Amino acid sequence: MDFDLSSEQLMWRDAVHDFVNREVKPRAAEVAESATFNWEATRKMGPLGLLGLNVPEEYGGTGLEAISAAIAIEELGWACGSTALAIAAHNGLGCAPIANFGSAELKSRFLPNVVSGKGQLAALALTEPGAGSDLKGGIKTRAVRDGDDWVINGAKMWTTNASIADFIVTLVRTDSAGGSRSLSLIVVPTNLVGLSIGPAEKKMGLMGSPTHAVSYQDVRVPAANLVGEEGRGLSYTLETLDGGRIGIGALSVGLARAALEESLRYARERETFGSPIASYQAIQWMLADAATEIEAARLMVFNAAFHKLNGRPFAKQAAMAKLFATEAAERICRNAIQIHGGYGYSREFPVERIYRDARLMTIGEGTSEIQRLVIARSLLDEPSA
Repeated sequence: MDFDLSSEQLMWRDAVHDFVNREVKPRAAEVAESATFNWEATRKMGPLGLLGLNVPEEYGGTGLEAISAAIAIEELGWACGSTALAIAAHNGLGCAPIANFGSAELKSRFLPNVVSGKGQLAALALTEPGAGSDLKGGIKTRAVRDGDDWVINGAKMWTTNASIADFIVTLVRTDSAGGSRSLSLIVVPTNLVGLSIGPAEKKMGLMGSPTHAVSYQDVRVPAANLVGEEGRGLSYTLETLDGGRIGIGALSVGLARAALEESLRYARERETFGSPIASYQAIQWMLADAATEIEAARLMVFNAAFHKLNGRPFAKQAAMAKLFATEAAERICRNAIQIHGGYGYSREFPVERIYRDARLMTIGEGTSEIQRLVIARSLLDEPSA
């Protein structure tokens, strides 16, 4: 499928690229080394529209279609994996459930502040200790109705943005009977009594994107903070994750692009045996494979986004895009280190950081193994030709 970008999409891509090249990329190494979130750049993202990609304009967002949103996340990934992941999670996981399923009152109350750049960000808490990808059966966090409130008890882990969020959309069990209609999403402001956010996890990469365990001890939340209908939390979550996977695919394309650019630069400059290493076939093949896989991955991401913006089912396309883009990015970033030789293993060169950042992408928002299950089940459910 041909994805000729419109003049508006091209202008948007150029505007985002110029911004991240100026405000985000120069601080990528510092953000990783110091494990600090880049608030200075993030504050400036509000007016540009990067904090409200899928939020309607009446609530302060940009209301972009899915391809333009993917373009933005790719450019952020090219500049800094840590910043890109935090912004992708804010948009695709934290804001999206409210924007897509929340009431007008819920949108008005929670979205304008987090998309403006003046407040903090948004987060989504799904995973629990011992549960992993088992959302249907593994969720133990409970919300019990008490008058006009929900009272929440439980624990979450791997919650991106928890410490820099105004609120955490939390998947909870609201019906002890179990089944697919026993889960709900509830918006939990981070300043409530009983909500505790643990220290930032010490991770392999993406240190500038804070990830935390979160505990809920008799956290009392207004009943009006329920997202959409009670008992629809699992279906809302799965649809949210489908959209988030497009974002992770786009982010991975950005990381791979950055690694390829560094590889090209180094291959042209580095000489061995009297010639630039770019003249050697072994290096050329790695560069060619990287460029080819980046093009293919971007088209798969755009294809999934195209299905989404046209209201078509896109779970299979999103899983395919995430699977291919994340695994391609890991190969490309690994080969970038190989091209750099010993220097690639040094923190003095960006490819070391980029590789560590890329490593999460085949795990977060559903591992590669989960993506293969989603794809296979979709194929098996399709009618025979």
